[in-house]
Amino acid sequence: MKTKLLFSFCFFCFCPSFFAQEKKEIKKNKIKSITVTQTANGKTLSDGKTIYDESGEVIEEVQYTKEGGLKKITKFKLNNLGKVVEEEEYNAKKILVEKRILKYTADGKKSEEQVFNSQQKLIKKHSYKYDSQGIKTERVTVDDTGKIKLIKKYNCQFNN
Repeated sequence: MKTKLLFSFCFFCFCPSFFAQEKKEIKKNKIKSITVTQTANGKTLSDGKTIYDESGEVIEEVQYTKEGGLKKITKFKLNNLGKVVEEEEYNAKKILVEKRILKYTADGKKSEEQVFNSQQKLIKKHSYKYDSQGIKTERVTVDDTGKIKLIKKYNCQFNN
């Protein structure tokens, strides 16, 4: 049993996605959702669930607490290119907590992310800058009044 627990722990810690299924496999096999459970000490609990659209894009993620109760739900709306244009995060009571509106450049890079609270009031905005190679160089965060709160710079080191 300890071996199974250790394997499960390592699996979930080192896999960025529940099963790391590729979008083409999800679409090809018409997978609608993937649910992850954990069994320890004879008790099986929900760990997470990912729901997909017909194109294999993630449209909803559900996270559960260590006890198996609902932790949060994140819903995604996509544009015709499969890019996330809206995210809504709900708490355990399924009440909207935060909403994000995302905008992209003509070449598909994220240019802006607006963050709203549960009352649909803008609370902050992230703007992104890229270099001539399309590599992200900066993220500027402003509050609801437009005042700069944070500037995050990205400096890349390249191999020869």
